[in-house]
Amino acid sequence: MIRTQIQLTEEQARRIRALAKREGISMAEAIRRCVERALDAERADVSDLYERAAKLAGSFDDPEGAADVSAEHDRYLDDAFGARR
Repeated sequence: MIRTQIQLTEEQARRIRALAKREGISMAEAIRRCVERALDAERADVSDLYERAAKLAGSFDDPEGAADVSAEHDRYLDDAFGARR
């Protein structure tokens, strides 16, 4: 474990102490569990975004009619970024 120091608001400290007491754990363990839940939720949010993007990929027609994007993606990217220069 890595020792660290944090500052909590009075309300956060009160709530985390109450949580620790209810769970029968130390304040440090309560904070570790809260941090872990927050990190897991963040990971789930990113995974959800990738999953949603994967479902959308290829579901729209190119307004210019390109049908070879998978084979010529580098050229299309170069054209798109080159246009911004």
